[in-house]
Amino acid sequence: MARDRILLAFAWTVHLYTALGAVAGLFALNCIADREWRTAFAAMGVAIAIDATDGTLARALRVRDRIPQFDGALLDNVVDYLTYVAAPALLMLRAGILPQGPSGFAITASVMVASGYGFCHRDAKTPDHYFRGFPSYWNIVALYLFCLGLVPALNGVIVAILAAMVFVPIGYIYPSRTAAMRPLTLTLAVIWAIATAVVIATLPAYSRVALYTSLAFVVYYFVMSFVLYADPARRAAHRVP
Repeated sequence: MARDRILLAFAWTVHLYTALGAVAGLFALNCIADREWRTAFAAMGVAIAIDATDGTLARALRVRDRIPQFDGALLDNVVDYLTYVAAPALLMLRAGILPQGPSGFAITASVMVASGYGFCHRDAKTPDHYFRGFPSYWNIVALYLFCLGLVPALNGVIVAILAAMVFVPIGYIYPSRTAAMRPLTLTLAVIWAIATAVVIATLPAYSRVALYTSLAFVVYYFVMSFVLYADPARRAAHRVP
């Protein structure tokens, strides 16, 4: 039927849309090589926007049912590893955010290895839609460390701690899917996205109001992740070890 063919074409278009995130990642890497930090962050921001919307589109069009032979989740992980891990790790190294020399490279290597583990763990997401372990938001980490201008040694400690947290089985909110507090989380996430876009657009002379508004959501994200995941009723219902 014509309708089925049209829907199948739309389903493939969603996969193409996801794959465009890799193009944004490649563009970010090229900008990093040219030391164009603002454009690199903007490209990674485009990748975040794609990642934030492709899953909703896929579920709405029942892409998995229409194209069962193609693993969209695997494609998403490949793209995310490039845009959330490899590109920001290189940026942190090349922009002087991390210490120069072997120590900085070792810290960056820990990001790559830890995130590889996180992406490949079979239980990377809990049945009730939490990320298990720090969810490798290195593009966001890189942006904040770039803006805050902390000394590289302190940045290295922060990054090393976050890399270690990938292995700690604490649940973190999956903004678009964690049911608890989802309306508030999504509302704050939209405000965060706007504030973060303003920060990126005005680099290197960023708006402090926009930066701290963006950081406020990060505080909310961590605090509410720990509170919600540790809730005794939730743990009992899902038998969390």
